Amino acid sequence: MPLEQATSDQASRTRAKLTALLRSEAAAQGFDLCRITTPDSIPQAAGRLASFIDADYHGTMAWMAETQARRANPKTLWSEVRSIVLFGINYAPDRDPRYLQALPDKAAISVYARNRDYHDVIKGRLKEIATRFAARAGGGTDVKVFVDTAPVMEKPLAEAAGLGWQGKHTNLVSRQYGSWLFLGSLFTTAELDFDAAELDHCGSCRACLDACPTAAFPAPYQIDARRCISYLTIEHKGVIDAALRPAFGNRIYGCDDCLSACPWNKFAETAREMKFHARDALREPDIAALLALDDAGFRALFSGSPVKRIGRDRFVRNVLIAAGNSGLETLIGPCRVLLADPAPQVRGMAVWALSRLMDRPGFLELADASAGEPDVEVMAEWTAAGVRQCA
Repeated sequence: MPLEQATSDQASRTRAKLTALLRSEAAAQGFDLCRITTPDSIPQAAGRLASFIDADYHGTMAWMAETQARRANPKTLWSEVRSIVLFGINYAPDRDPRYLQALPDKAAISVYARNRDYHDVIKGRLKEIATRFAARAGGGTDVKVFVDTAPVMEKPLAEAAGLGWQGKHTNLVSRQYGSWLFLGSLFTTAELDFDAAELDHCGSCRACLDACPTAAFPAPYQIDARRCISYLTIEHKGVIDAALRPAFGNRIYGCDDCLSACPWNKFAETAREMKFHARDALREPDIAALLALDDAGFRALFSGSPVKRIGRDRFVRNVLIAAGNSGLETLIGPCRVLLADPAPQVRGMAVWALSRLMDRPGFLELADASAGEPDVEVMAEWTAAGVRQCA
C-alpha cells in the first residue's frame, strides 16, 4: 500500500474514532443529539444577519451589530477551528404551555426559564466532554465550548450539522423534538467526520407565524425583535410600546406561542432532564404574589433561574402588564401599592395597569399620586391615561 494511502486511511480511522468518542460522551452527559459540521458551512448566514441588523430588527441589542463579523464566520471567532460539534438537548414541556392564557390570575413564564438556567447546566456538561475529549485526542488538540452567550450562530450551524432546520419562526425545528431543543457547541482543532445538513420541512405551513400575538414576523424566516414578546420582556430595558402591551396577555417572561404552534412538536416527548422540568412555584405563579416581590423575594424565588438576570424592577414591570390585561379587580390593590415603588419603570406600569383595571372615576381619583412625580416617562403614562393636570 502506498504511503500516501496508508496515511489517509490512518487519518480516516482517527477521525472516526474521535467522532465516535464525542457521540459517546454526549450521550453519557444526557444530550439527545450530537452532530458535526465544518467551520465554513454557513456562508449564507452572514447575509441574513446583515439584513436583520440593517433593518434594525435587533432593537436595542447593540451587541449583535458589534459582534457581527465574528458571529457570521466561526473562523473569525477562532481561526484555528477545524470542526464544530453541535449538541442538542430536549426540553419539551409536559403540556402545551398556551393553556395558561386562559388563566388571567396566573402568569406565564417561558418553558425554558421555569427551572435551572440551561446555560449553566449545558456549559458544565460541555466542559466535561471537552476535558475528556482533549485528553483522549492528544497531539495538542484544543477545544472551546459555547452556550448561547458567545457570538456563535448556533442555529445555522445546527442546521448545517443536521440537528434540524431553522423554521419560519427562525428557531430550530427537529423532526424528533419539534421546537424544544437547547443548543450548545464545541469548537475543536481536531479533524472529525462531518454530518449532512438537514432539509427544510416547513412546507406551506405557517402555524408559527399566525400564532404570534404581536405579529413579530415581517415574513417567513424573518423576525422583528422590536415586536417580539420574548425580546421585550427579557432584553428590552426601556418603555414597552403601549400599543403592544394588550397583546402580551399574561406572558411576563418570554413567549412560547410560535414554538408551541409547530406541528412537529407532536413527535417530541417530555424532557428527560429533571432540571428542565418546571418547578411547582414557576408552573402557574399567581400574579398577585409576583406583584408583591421585593428584591430579596425576587432573588430567592428565581435563584438558579435565568429570570433572575433581568432583575426585580424589570420583572415587576412585566407582571404589571399582565395585571393590566387580566381584567381582575382583585389586582387593583397590589397595583396601587406599586404607584409608590422606588423604580420608575414599576411606577409607570402601575399607572397603566390601574388605568385598565379601574373605572374612570376611580382612576381619576388617583391623580394626586402623580403630584411631584420626578420621572418624565412615568409622567407620560399619567398623561396617556388622561391625567393631564398634575401639581
